[in-house]
Amino acid sequence: MKYTYYPGCSLQASAVEYDVSTRALMQALEIELSEIEDWNCCGATAAEPVSRLLSYALPARNLAMAEKHSTADILVPCSACYLNLKKVEKEKKKDRDLSAQIDEVLKEEDLNLENRARVRHLLDVAANDIGPGVIADRVIHSLSGLKIAPYYGCQALRPYKVFDDPEEPTSMEPLIRACGADVFEWESGAQCCGASNMNTKSETAEILVRKILEDAQGADAIVTICPMCQLNLDGFQSRISHKAGKDLSISVIYLPQLIGAALGISKQDLMLHKNLVLKKEFSKKLETVGGGNLL
Repeated sequence: MKYTYYPGCSLQASAVEYDVSTRALMQALEIELSEIEDWNCCGATAAEPVSRLLSYALPARNLAMAEKHSTADILVPCSACYLNLKKVEKEKKKDRDLSAQIDEVLKEEDLNLENRARVRHLLDVAANDIGPGVIADRVIHSLSGLKIAPYYGCQALRPYKVFDDPEEPTSMEPLIRACGADVFEWESGAQCCGASNMNTKSETAEILVRKILEDAQGADAIVTICPMCQLNLDGFQSRISHKAGKDLSISVIYLPQLIGAALGISKQDLMLHKNLVLKKEFSKKLETVGGGNLL
């Protein structure tokens, strides 16, 4: 299998462990990634308040750059990036006026976008192209005994219902079980973490994160697929625990880190040391099931 790869900005900075572990996992599965040449920021959530056209033109340029060299599906790990690129793929087909405006912008660089390549989230690729059967066959260190809470967040599933049910997603569960771990049953897997409101309306976002952390108590770790979700769930546990008057800390890791651990990928290649919260209890369990080779 071969995919065009769009890492996006977060995976080059605050979420570098997501990028590195994704690449390591794909390499272990003999999947080729070809990074988009001269890619740019997708606009995140900041572009649209400035200009609606800008919010489409930025991701459109990435798609056009990808299409210039290949028609392979575009693999995107970051949920915000995925949503912005998917938005162009979907809306350009439906809105003629918007499509014409995007085309006019792309002409400045002699680029053209025909939507010949599909935008795919990493979870979609893992669940449907790779599949739990392939992962189970490659497991070296079964994660038996670990209880993992799958956290999907919003942007990988909404508003475009592509590969999973936005209200009751299940696509991560077979992957977790393929690694030998148990799925922690909970109700918060598709709940919003507050996203960038953690910076602008922190009290509101903290309420949302607290509910998720409380619901996850009893699991060994939360597994996520979004850098923003990871940051909110991982980076604000101490503050939220202090305000709640109780310890709500829990390990939060990325999906390719979990699968990679089961496949025997080294701790350096998974960059587990970069996660802000990796509890000693979880580390010890991971060390035990990993045969002493993971941490």
